[in-house]
Amino acid sequence: MNARIRRSAVAVAAAAILPLALVACSDDGDSGSSDSAQAASSAPADAGDQSAGADDESAGGDMAGADEPFGPACSTVPKDGAGSFEGMAKDPVATAASNNPALSTLVTAVKKAGLVDTLNNAENITVFAPTNDAFAKIPKADLDKVLNDKAMLTKILTYHVVGQKLAPKDLENGSFETLEKSKLTTSGSDESYTVNDSAKVVCGNVRTANANVYIIDTVLMPKS
Repeated sequence: MNARIRRSAVAVAAAAILPLALVACSDDGDSGSSDSAQAASSAPADAGDQSAGADDESAGGDMAGADEPFGPACSTVPKDGAGSFEGMAKDPVATAASNNPALSTLVTAVKKAGLVDTLNNAENITVFAPTNDAFAKIPKADLDKVLNDKAMLTKILTYHVVGQKLAPKDLENGSFETLEKSKLTTSGSDESYTVNDSAKVVCGNVRTANANVYIIDTVLMPKS
């Protein structure tokens, strides 16, 4: 009799403990699954962010290289200050040119023609900018005559401006309408480009706030 009572008590106790054990196991399993799910969901996101960051850095590096000015005359550009490449990139094109000592004759011509505001307020243009040495190729008497003839000066200067931003690759075999309304042509490859088969780009891909600038060694003359 006592043995049957003891067996019955053990059975009752086991029946009471078993559900509790199952609940505990179930809680442990859910917790583990939840932790695993959180880890799984966070890991791909982190990896994706890192991958995106790496891609951005890679793209940035490529773009930085592509944006570099090129050409032998680039070495004469000031290393810092308003006339440096970094400084010129902050100013509109006429202002930027005024800070570059090699473009002082061009700046004088632009002022005489009354084109400072026109160039500074234009958007997305390309300027082929003759150096002081380019203007020096013109006989002094002829240059003085042009500088004192506003209509002729305006015609010549606006012939150096294209109404779109041109990347170096655009110059490989191009024909572009200028603000003067006639066309100029470009040719070349890599870092060697010529305008109208006469003017060489001596420092190209110079950025200003509103223009791409290609510094050239010869003044371009529109067809009369």
